[in-house]
Amino acid sequence: MSDLKLVALDGDDLAVLSAHVQDAVLKIGDLRWLGSENRFVLAMNRFVREGAREGAKAFERRRAALHFDRVEKVAVTGLRQDAKDAVLVLLAIRFEETEAPAGRILLDFAGGGKIRLDVECIEAQLADLGAAWATRSAPRHDLDEA
Repeated sequence: MSDLKLVALDGDDLAVLSAHVQDAVLKIGDLRWLGSENRFVLAMNRFVREGAREGAKAFERRRAALHFDRVEKVAVTGLRQDAKDAVLVLLAIRFEETEAPAGRILLDFAGGGKIRLDVECIEAQLADLGAAWATRSAPRHDLDEA
């Protein structure tokens, strides 16, 4: 399987990108705000959904980088930024439009942590950085039956 490279320039693109990084594992230390470049960067170990099959005995993860450009402000809630080795699980990336094309990109993490990126517009890129490695477990999302 070849390395994944995606670009997101609108909400639909961002939804596709979000699907590919769902359940990515990263550390707080893998997050970078490059204010002088108006860029926010995440390095992660993403679960390879495009190759996963129901009932498979082995799955894959890949090291990947995701960056957002045209970021004007970053706000973090529910995450201890001083705990550089704390492990995070990225659940979803969403977009809330304010004044088109500007808005907020929201990164939702397991446990309730969030990162909000105030952006001029959506401009994001995801790229795999190297070979995949095997993992025996696939992420599961049990829905509450209430």
